[in-house]
Amino acid sequence: MKKILIIYTGGTIGMQHDKKGSLVPFDFGKVNEQVPELNNLGCKLKHHAFAKLIDSSNVTPAFWVELAQVIEKNYSKFDGFVILHGTDTMSYSASALSFMLENLAKPVIFTGSQLPLGAIRTDAKRNLISAVEIAAGKVLVPEVCIYFSHRLFRGNRSEKFNSAMFEAFQSPNCAPLANVGVNVDYNHDIIAKPSKKKLIVHTKLETALGCSDFSQVLLMLG
Repeated sequence: MKKILIIYTGGTIGMQHDKKGSLVPFDFGKVNEQVPELNNLGCKLKHHAFAKLIDSSNVTPAFWVELAQVIEKNYSKFDGFVILHGTDTMSYSASALSFMLENLAKPVIFTGSQLPLGAIRTDAKRNLISAVEIAAGKVLVPEVCIYFSHRLFRGNRSEKFNSAMFEAFQSPNCAPLANVGVNVDYNHDIIAKPSKKKLIVHTKLETALGCSDFSQVLLMLG
């Protein structure tokens, strides 16, 4: 039986309405009660929540380092990882982790939702269930991925393009690694092979970067 670590960093997927109607963080220690379908996936689930939950718009390189270190610390104990993350910068975090986790041999799957877990029409349950199912499945996907609304994307080829629809992510230059309907249809030809080397976690990130308006650059060059 595979062991999967669910890492909750913050974001809409982990929110619920309290008695006053305000959104408050959900206790992921009780996620199996809220989403009982997880008990039927044939895997053992453990949970790790960041001490300080973060809105994805406030993500920084220091957050990526902390996240990578959580995976490094638990890498030998688990067969896969599901990261619950806000949608606004999920693609950035997935891309960063894909380069920080060298020689990856286990699935690291980001997911989130457009509506909170307790909302009537929430997409949180199906995204979480499918992400865990893929992480614990017989088909190994040893990559940093994003699962969202029936599609599994390569993390560093994804982007959020819609804030109003459940299909919030796309991957214009890379086909999905899997499409999920009645069955999970894997694109075996493009899924990476698991590395046989020891995992190397890169935590020294260059943050002294600048951003220029490309149109202004063209004007200066012209």
